[in-house]
Amino acid sequence: MYINASSAVLLTLQTLGLSDTDIYPAFLFGTLLYVVILFCNLLVLSTIAVSKKLHKPMFILLFNLPISDMVGATAFFPQLLFSMVTQNRQISHPACVIQAFVIHVYGTGNLLTLGAMAYDRYVAICCPLRYNAIMTPYKLFTIIFSLWFVNISVIMLLMLLLERYKICRTNIVDLFCNNPTLLKLACEDTRATNYFGVFTLIIFQSVPLSVILFTYAQILRTCIMTNQPEAWKKAIQTCGTHLVVYLILEISAVITLVSHRFESAPPLMRRALGVSVLVGPPFVDPLVYGLRSTELKQSILMLLKRNAGST
Repeated sequence: MYINASSAVLLTLQTLGLSDTDIYPAFLFGTLLYVVILFCNLLVLSTIAVSKKLHKPMFILLFNLPISDMVGATAFFPQLLFSMVTQNRQISHPACVIQAFVIHVYGTGNLLTLGAMAYDRYVAICCPLRYNAIMTPYKLFTIIFSLWFVNISVIMLLMLLLERYKICRTNIVDLFCNNPTLLKLACEDTRATNYFGVFTLIIFQSVPLSVILFTYAQILRTCIMTNQPEAWKKAIQTCGTHLVVYLILEISAVITLVSHRFESAPPLMRRALGVSVLVGPPFVDPLVYGLRSTELKQSILMLLKRNAGST
């Protein structure tokens, strides 16, 4: 039976597999994790916003990362927690499309932001004397506007392509909605949309990766040629943190998205990695940058002390 994809048909997400005794502990754990994610990311955001010494290109670019992380976490946790309490894994088709859109915007936003941050570190380490002339406020605005405009536009086009299809299935094979799972609901020929999805996946994965590989190679070359301990220290401190955050997101996201194209991929592995993409970076990113970035860490401590002293 074909169903108009635009109708408010109810879809069923993959079951959580929780027993009656596990529901409320899982709900409390999920709620606590979501609150911690929001608190840590809001702390980074507010620190960058109120600390004038952090109003630099590096931290202004970093400002986009917690925004993206909170968007991704909010697209996932509230719906998950609600379904735990109600023991109802159903979601309307429009809500499913919106969740998929927001989750893809989050993932792509993180990748593009990390690529932009890699370029900023390249300029700071390889062209320190020209840094202010290159990373002007106008160029910084252009970078930030471009990454969000391209991100939202392409993902919106991807979602609009899905709306062309009539669906004859209602079971989502994942714990949350995304483009591959929505495509699997259609009984029509989805090759064109699937090819476009693969194309966007390759572009959004390869462009940030290419920027990071190029910039890191140039940074390494500069450190070797100058042989200055200060340059090495700066490179390890900033690039090491950046690389950890990038790898956490990249490895989980690639394996998850690629596994949807292979029926032989273990469903449990795919679901676990899918959840790790939405939970890992939002939880780890503020902790990694807060602990590894000396300037940010000092500013966070100053902000917390100031607020504690005023209460």
